[in-house]
Amino acid sequence: MAKKGSAEERDLVHKLWDRNFAAMRAPASGGATKVPLPDVIAGNGKIYLAIEVKTTTKDKIYIDFPQIDALCEFANIFGAIPYIGVKFKYTKWLFLSPENTERTKSNNYKIEKNFALEKGLEIDEITGIDKQMKFQS
Repeated sequence: MAKKGSAEERDLVHKLWDRNFAAMRAPASGGATKVPLPDVIAGNGKIYLAIEVKTTTKDKIYIDFPQIDALCEFANIFGAIPYIGVKFKYTKWLFLSPENTERTKSNNYKIEKNFALEKGLEIDEITGIDKQMKFQS
C-alpha cells in the first residue's frame, strides 16, 4: 500500500510541476517524525499548497483526525492552503478543504467518492489555472 501511495504522490508532484509549481514529496511524512508534515508541498510564489494524499480502490476513505490536524498546523505555519488530495480508482485527482470534509462520530474524516466528485476541486482550480472555482457549501 505504501508503494502505491508513493507512486501516486510522485504522479501528483509531476502534475504540479507541469503547472509551474515547485513541488516535492515531504520526507518522513505520515508520522515517521514528530513534526507535522503533509505528503506534498508545492508553491509558485503566489499560491502555496500543503496536501495530504489519499488513494483507494474503494468508494470511501477514512482519515484519522490527527493526520489532518497536522496538515492544518503545517499549512498555517507555512502560509499554505491545506487540502486533502484524493484519488479514487478511475477518477482524476480531487482536492477537498479539511473544513468542508465530512466527519465521523469519532471526529475522524470520511470522504465518499460521490461527495468528492461533486464537491472536490480539480488540480487546475487549486493551482489558480481554472478560475471557475466551485463554491464550497
